[in-house]
Amino acid sequence: MVFGIQSVIETLKSDQQIDKLYMDKELSNPDIQNLAFQKRVTIQRVPAERLDRFTRKNHQGVVCLIAQVQYVKLSNVIADVFERGEQPFFLVLDRITDVRNFGAIARTAECTGIQCIVIPGRGAAAINSDAMKTSSGALNHISVCREPDLTETVKYLQASGITVVACTEKSSRDLYERSTDLTGPIAVIMGSEEDGISPELLRMVDTHVKIPLLGAVGSLNVSVATGVVLYEAVRQRSMKVNVAEQA
Repeated sequence: MVFGIQSVIETLKSDQQIDKLYMDKELSNPDIQNLAFQKRVTIQRVPAERLDRFTRKNHQGVVCLIAQVQYVKLSNVIADVFERGEQPFFLVLDRITDVRNFGAIARTAECTGIQCIVIPGRGAAAINSDAMKTSSGALNHISVCREPDLTETVKYLQASGITVVACTEKSSRDLYERSTDLTGPIAVIMGSEEDGISPELLRMVDTHVKIPLLGAVGSLNVSVATGVVLYEAVRQRSMKVNVAEQA
């Protein structure tokens, strides 16, 4: 954590990647605002009391959190995956804000062979020590892309030949139907713990699936749901490889 106007300015000028940048909603500082714009860092305007919870020292109205992972460009990840001759297998997280959920999802993603986790620039869990711990270190082994606009990201994935699949209880297609194909180049979207995937993204996706729920409880924890979907994709992809090898 870095706080104080000059300290934050110097951090923005450096090569360090910033995970979160909080500024007192009453403060105006053109230097910080211009540097944040250049570095594509979203400034989150908050009351002074929120900043006081970070530190009791003189923060001068601004606090930033240094990223514990190095964010990468999605275009670079896609190019690398295709160059290696692999099928893209990505995970997009729409407003997953709980740090422990995010860490658990990252652990499952790494174990299932996900090549990249995409998160929004705003409205996502901070990748902090709690996230790293919950992921059991998986965040050290998987690429993370932070994108300012997930709608543009979905368009870019689709233009790159990647099928975007949303997991939502609003779907009429069962995850385990024969017609559900998760074997090609895909990006799976999982939504917010509160209200799922945003309606705008749902309208854009190529297809959507739902996990069948047989009990009285109407939903799964998002990290559990992610595991269910990703391992179904692993099962389908493994079967396809086995069939190809036998042929």
